Amino acid sequence: MLPVSKQIQSIALGLMFVAGAAPMEALSQGVFNRPQLSAALANELVGDTVAICASRGYKVWAVVVNLDGVRIALLRGDGAPIHSQDNAYYKAYTASSLTLGRNENSTKELADRAAKAAPSGVPYTQLPNVTFGQGAIVIRNAEKQIIGSIGVSGAPGGGLDEACAREALAKIQDRIK
Repeated sequence: MLPVSKQIQSIALGLMFVAGAAPMEALSQGVFNRPQLSAALANELVGDTVAICASRGYKVWAVVVNLDGVRIALLRGDGAPIHSQDNAYYKAYTASSLTLGRNENSTKELADRAAKAAPSGVPYTQLPNVTFGQGAIVIRNAEKQIIGSIGVSGAPGGGLDEACAREALAKIQDRIK
């Protein structure tokens, strides 16, 4: 038999459910739901990014990751160098993992902040898959929450990589709910 407090909680939750007043959080205790870009939109985003860069003469890779750093979509443009695959992922991973705490929008913003920071006495340890190279931007949903990022590598400069990603993201932004 349940303790009295658990019985009361169960009864109250049941009454709220019957009345239609149960908050969603109460029904999903112990479950963490987080929005993520769909595979279809992620594939469209990498496709558009690579096409935009190609139209400018840049041979790039584009990678979309979720907030866990898991690749959702990846595309290699024709002739893009092999090392750019990893670099695009590192940029996307960095944007998804290190921008959240300060609500930054790109690896450029992250690098600019780091460049202004006072030197630290804490020993520096390289984090796996992290780069401060420009070329990744965060992806936000309609509620302005960061839900992932896109990293691009292969253009002759991170600003050019980022510009392709921004233009492609603008094309699908209204469909990210």
